[in-house]
Amino acid sequence: MSRKGEIYNNGVLAGILEKTDQDIYVFEYDDQYLSNSKSPAISLTLPKSKNPFKSKILFPFFFGLLSEGVNKQTQCRLLKVDESDHFSLLLKTASIDTIGSITVKEI
Repeated sequence: MSRKGEIYNNGVLAGILEKTDQDIYVFEYDDQYLSNSKSPAISLTLPKSKNPFKSKILFPFFFGLLSEGVNKQTQCRLLKVDESDHFSLLLKTASIDTIGSITVKEI
């Protein structure tokens, strides 16, 4: 079953991040976000494009939003998430209080 999260930049929907049934990660910009020339790319590694980005691993930009060390261990224990399940951890923890302007809301 594929899982998805909405990606927000300063509270504005920028796109959708999905982990497919085939364990492929797909990020696709929202059409309205793309059409707004004032909306910046969410990352230099994910420039604004109509074409979806695909990867066999969680994009490093999104991986960088995750906690590390003891904080990660504590979050995984409290949320009952496997420490190696980075996508679930991202969906559960990146909705508030992230570094920078990007937040993630689980769909």
